[in-house]
Amino acid sequence: MTRVFFTLSILLSFSMFAAGQTFYGTTDLSEFREGRDKEFRDKAESPLQDKDFTDFAGLNYFPANKKFRVKAVFSRTRDEKYFQMPTSSGTSKKFVKYGVLNFDIGGRKHMLNVYQSNPENLAKFPEYADLLFIPFKDQTSGKETYGVGRYIDIKMPQDESVVLDFNLAYNPNCAYGNEKYSCPIPPNLNALSIEIKAGEKKFLNPATSISDSVKK
Repeated sequence: MTRVFFTLSILLSFSMFAAGQTFYGTTDLSEFREGRDKEFRDKAESPLQDKDFTDFAGLNYFPANKKFRVKAVFSRTRDEKYFQMPTSSGTSKKFVKYGVLNFDIGGRKHMLNVYQSNPENLAKFPEYADLLFIPFKDQTSGKETYGVGRYIDIKMPQDESVVLDFNLAYNPNCAYGNEKYSCPIPPNLNALSIEIKAGEKKFLNPATSISDSVKK
């Protein structure tokens, strides 16, 4: 069964994790991309459709770019209430706003909200309880990158300094045309006004020319 973020794959459909796997939340780009490609080549774990699996040639990435690995200032937000984040299937999933990241790219200031899953999911997967979720959109969304947006996972900050690496941005499982997933849609507050030309691009399997246009 495909991995999930703090839940079972089809029930909550984040599809990120498998038992013993730890590359989500890493700051090592090589480890992360190797882990993602390995996951996608494993039919038991892959979100690919059968027609794309056999000829899968690897995920499509922007070249690594140090410009998009930035130091961010983390501010913890307390006394936040859980809310329902919409998903691609029309249902919703429960999250709480855990904090805010403020950072500069190209001399411009930006902000992203950071979220934590609900306690029920964290109790099911305590090994991932120190991961926080950053769904976002940017000015490449729907062009070079998946139209709905992308995700980044970070370890729970121990202080106010956080390395935010957009080279680690990846597509939700819904980007690969498999309708069994229900993927959180980035809130409007996490829409960036710049192009983030880093991380995973639209899925394009050379053998089938399938892209994220199959599901927005």
